[in-house]
Amino acid sequence: MIWLLVDSATVGGIERHIATLAEALNRAGHPTEIVLMADHGGNPWLHQLAAANLNVRTLDGTVSGLARAVKTAKPALIHSHGYKANILGRLVGRMTRTPVAATFHAGERAPFPVNAYQLLDEWTSCLGGRIAVSQAIQATVPFKSTVIQNFLLTTPQPPATALPRRIGFVGRLSHEKAPDRFCELARRCANVAEWHVWGDGPMRDELERTYAANVTFHGLVTDLAPVWPSLGLLVMPSRAEGLPMAALEALASGVPIAASAVGGLPSLVHPGKTGWLFDGTNLEDAARAITGWASLPDLDQHAMRLECWTLVADTFSDRTQLPKVLEVYRRVGWG
Repeated sequence: MIWLLVDSATVGGIERHIATLAEALNRAGHPTEIVLMADHGGNPWLHQLAAANLNVRTLDGTVSGLARAVKTAKPALIHSHGYKANILGRLVGRMTRTPVAATFHAGERAPFPVNAYQLLDEWTSCLGGRIAVSQAIQATVPFKSTVIQNFLLTTPQPPATALPRRIGFVGRLSHEKAPDRFCELARRCANVAEWHVWGDGPMRDELERTYAANVTFHGLVTDLAPVWPSLGLLVMPSRAEGLPMAALEALASGVPIAASAVGGLPSLVHPGKTGWLFDGTNLEDAARAITGWASLPDLDQHAMRLECWTLVADTFSDRTQLPKVLEVYRRVGWG
């Protein structure tokens, strides 16, 4: 049994990645269990995992509780995600002689005290296998790591219909994701299309007060499947990024992306094919990308939809990425 260890209280990009990885591992014949460090109460992710028939175990949040569970269940490998699970997973893995691997997802350094835990996570990563979801994140890890991009399970081709005149932001409403830039773009380009935000976070109240006339705020949505068909463009004006699952999900649904050229986004956004890249500090540059999207002829819209889907199917699917994950597992003693 492979354990995917995480400390989770809600649904975000890391959680969606873990669920995809669990399903891919199960399909490939490697039984997998998602292990939550603690019960934080009311986690909507649990309902999604149950609906997907994925095995879940919830622990008591302590190192001793994790150690007892590992000694009892004897997983063949612990693959952790997020700094808390990474640090404790390595500690207990060493105590119980269980192979461990960890994925680094975050593309930004958080404020104190979280940044201290991030540093501890990076420097204790010598105790196990290391995966980074982008080259930019790999550069922050002090020991040799393997870049394995986030991926999705192969999906049917997107509809060959015109792109809806609706522009969206999907993600946490926090500084690194730059929802303030998105909202300012909505103010400048209000007549181009409808502007919508799906997400929650510390910037939400101020953004709603300032931009309610230009943007519709939907709050946190845990199931994005109904959202993608309604969108014609995903805008990601981020200040820092890893390789966001929202971007992959949009592309797999045939939704192009306009994004700042940070983190792993340039590997997803190919100008003129799957979207537009811009300088995130230059809103005029971003507005030109929006105008380019709005002026696309129908034939080019259809071609771009197919390019988006094809990129994910050929490069960011379980077929291409899961073998790389399994190779990291083998190098740390699994199998």
